[in-house]
Amino acid sequence: MKAAVYDRTGPPSVFRYADVPDPACAPDGVVIAVRAISIEGGDVLHRQHGEMASRPHIVGYQCAGIVREVGAQVPDRREGDRVVAVMVHGSHAERVAVQAAATWILPDSLDFERGACVPIAVGTADDCLFEFGHLKAGETVLVQAGAGGVGMAAIQLAKKVGATVLATASSAEKLERLRKLGLDHGIDYAKQDFVAETRRITGGRGADLVVDSVGGRTLQSSIDASSYRGRIITVGSAGRESDRIDVAALRPGNKSITGVFFGAELMVHTERVKAMVQRHLEAVARGDLAIVIDRSYPLAQAAEAHAYIESRRAFGRVLLTP
Repeated sequence: MKAAVYDRTGPPSVFRYADVPDPACAPDGVVIAVRAISIEGGDVLHRQHGEMASRPHIVGYQCAGIVREVGAQVPDRREGDRVVAVMVHGSHAERVAVQAAATWILPDSLDFERGACVPIAVGTADDCLFEFGHLKAGETVLVQAGAGGVGMAAIQLAKKVGATVLATASSAEKLERLRKLGLDHGIDYAKQDFVAETRRITGGRGADLVVDSVGGRTLQSSIDASSYRGRIITVGSAGRESDRIDVAALRPGNKSITGVFFGAELMVHTERVKAMVQRHLEAVARGDLAIVIDRSYPLAQAAEAHAYIESRRAFGRVLLTP
């Protein structure tokens, strides 16, 4: 099969399009013929400096496609099933082998492209807001990086429960487009101090909940943007800075900070997460939850796709198609 591989970590140019062996099907797994690959933020970070399982290495956490092989110990998947899957690595390829427990059946009306974008981004947003963020109707939430996959999902999910939604993005144009997804107040972080703007919008109080996928200095400022007893969720390092925060900043306002990693919840609380993601897949299929796709590249152009994501010009998801 063909795959986008690399032999060392680094910039997008490390990718090469190559022939690699087809993956083997484990007894508790399935092999999927990939139809759409959603490039996750973690894929980009992993390509830059993550551990490599082998050389050459195939990066990638998520894809959708058609089941072509089923392990002998798998009772609930059949050849021909349309699924979306998450994995530790391997999505940037024509075929991928995954545990059957890490797959979801796509509703009949849901295409591969949108389905490929759902589990990690929407599942992460749900966990940040509700499982760990305890967001309730009437509260205010600040979503950092609102134009990303987690950000767009968080805006929609928070609005649906009756929260007031603030979000940051890098341009007024992106913020205006986010209003169609439920954004109440947009903050252009390239031109505005988001801490000052958050406090102005909330009458000096700050946000009850902040969902921060940026990290670094932004995470420190997210603490300042939160209210008394505010909750801060740290869920990524898209800003590519180390997360060295001053935890003493939490004490005067009796604030709390929680780290969220969707992959751990999927492993530890599998049934809860599986059911939650399946609900979101069905919501996307019904049109109740929007997945915004910026553009799609052929798998052979993985380097160009990763470079486009790193340019920060994307609004929504960037896909690869074998």
